[in-house]
Amino acid sequence: MIDPDTSLLPQRSPVQQLGAVLWPSFFVAVVASVLFFAFFDPLDLQRIGFPRHGISRDLGYTAGFFLAWLGTFSACSVTALLLRPPGGDAEPPLE
Repeated sequence: MIDPDTSLLPQRSPVQQLGAVLWPSFFVAVVASVLFFAFFDPLDLQRIGFPRHGISRDLGYTAGFFLAWLGTFSACSVTALLLRPPGGDAEPPLE
């Protein structure tokens, strides 16, 4: 297997790495929320899932968006973790 020289790759700052995860996850969460709530009303979901709690439509939209953002953020974070170059921040192996 060919070992690429990772020393030539530019190092990204933590803010750039966080932005590379937050922006795509935010964008996908917006699209997913729009598509989901185009077919389902939060008040109907409230009557099915939480019949004893009074949840407003705005709270349903907000909770749905943040749940979608949490899910897509998790997926983007795992992808970013898997795409790290090998040996970037790792400690040297024990001998």
